[in-house]
Amino acid sequence: QMTSHAPEGYDCPFCAVVQGTEKDGVATKQVDIVHQTDLLTAFVSSHQWPANPGHVLIVPNGHVENLYELPSEWAEPFQAATQLLARALKKAFDCPGISTRQHNEPAGGQDVWHYHVHVFPRFEGDELYGSDRQRVSEDVRSKQAEQIRRALKILEEREYGEE
Repeated sequence: QMTSHAPEGYDCPFCAVVQGTEKDGVATKQVDIVHQTDLLTAFVSSHQWPANPGHVLIVPNGHVENLYELPSEWAEPFQAATQLLARALKKAFDCPGISTRQHNEPAGGQDVWHYHVHVFPRFEGDELYGSDRQRVSEDVRSKQAEQIRRALKILEEREYGEE
């Protein structure tokens, strides 16, 4: 068991999203969710980098603080979901590349104490790592989420030959 970095009485914003709770101070809303299974939930991030629209976070439905605590049997479903969302972002935003990130502990850049994987659409010269993230309005996120859900539906139809 690793040391928790969450402050005493931590009110986890990602748990609120997974549980369908919309509350003050948590920017993410239910309309931001693009994919959900018994194990995990993927949603459009409330904070994005200017040139990388549709940045998605994938979180476990159960509260797990970081990679060290993630049950090993969850690794494959998380990687499969990351791959699925990467394909959907490519389709939804016509981007020529995808990046993923996952941070652990303060020194590793983690600032929400619930395991999560970032999936970013990437574009030539987008300066993802050289710019600051910004809060994105609910209206913009809702449109991005709809684009991603449409892309997921197309990918699913192709997978199961229902065209």
